[in-house]
Amino acid sequence: MNILTLSSLYPNAINPQHGLFVERRLRRLVEHSGATATVVAPVPWFPFRSRLFGSYAEFAAVPVMDRRNGIDVHYPRFPLIPKVGMRFAPASMARGAVGRIRQILRSKGPVDIIDAHYFYPDGVAAAKLAERLSLPFIVTARGSDINQIAELPGPRRMIREAANKASAVVAVSRALGRSLAGIGVDPGKIHVLRNGVDLSFFSPGDRMASRRNLGFDAPTILSVGTLIEAKGHHIAIESLRHIEDARLIVIGAGAYEHSLRRLVSSLGLDERVSFTGSLPPELLREHYRAADVLFLLSQREGMPNVVLEAIACGTPVVASDVGGIGEVLGDPVAGELVAERGAAEAAAAWQGLKDRGIDRSQVRAYAEQFSWDHTIERLHALIQRCIDGAHS
Repeated sequence: MNILTLSSLYPNAINPQHGLFVERRLRRLVEHSGATATVVAPVPWFPFRSRLFGSYAEFAAVPVMDRRNGIDVHYPRFPLIPKVGMRFAPASMARGAVGRIRQILRSKGPVDIIDAHYFYPDGVAAAKLAERLSLPFIVTARGSDINQIAELPGPRRMIREAANKASAVVAVSRALGRSLAGIGVDPGKIHVLRNGVDLSFFSPGDRMASRRNLGFDAPTILSVGTLIEAKGHHIAIESLRHIEDARLIVIGAGAYEHSLRRLVSSLGLDERVSFTGSLPPELLREHYRAADVLFLLSQREGMPNVVLEAIACGTPVVASDVGGIGEVLGDPVAGELVAERGAAEAAAAWQGLKDRGIDRSQVRAYAEQFSWDHTIERLHALIQRCIDGAHS
């Protein structure tokens, strides 16, 4: 089995945390199946590396090719006009990638299937490439590609067309699968394969040592994720008005940080809220171990990895009941779901957890059902069926 993974959500030397969930799944699949894999991770073209250009300069600094964990990763460029180029992004991505893919085919031999992640523009681009190269393809829907982008008529039509040309469509939660069917994707093509968590890496460890290392001397709440409004970090901050004895650590990076810092100052919470930026996995794990609870008060989600990672470390979660979160927090031992995304509601849920009593060993035991093993077995079988079907 020779797999070509296509996704702009893939780590690189400049942003090694970007799309780690795609890399983790691919690595698990390769380890399980013995497959050969090559990654094509298209990057928007930008000519200047000066810091004056912010995140666009990072695109220019990404290497053309790298090798990560034994897998070759190619980063071909494609033109993308900020804000106005969304409609043309799939075609532009496909044009930018096809030359590199043909080089890969010449040097490494035939590919059996294209494995695309994120439906727009990546999955739509994969449909164009698969047709041009006469290859089967599958696409994994991951959250905002369906819950947000597919709300726009043009992308929704292209997503639906690409999905119905695919050999199979993977959704990372049942809720996301229902959303795919709701926009007209053939339900017979939709396979729910949730994200897993590395239980050997994300583990409880020595909690008191982690607290000492991080200087945690009070009840500590984490809010983890890209700093955008939809992630609900502002609600976690506002919840401190209802929680007298806790501190909040906001982990992540994004343009919304300035607004969040202004909110902290306006509420007089500068001594109780800290911002860490993005953290490498080892340091993120230490924060999970040391914290008392994770707040995830998102407006929308697919199957958030942060919930799986936190409970694997024995840390309970207070989260909004959106997307696939309820499919993870299906037992009160793991945390509390809030029906309303409000600061008072989040604080009340945290108080409810404390009143019930938190047994971190039980939280970890509950998390052990979310290992990668079952998901990867089913994914391997699905990909093999798609390859066999293309040759029948």
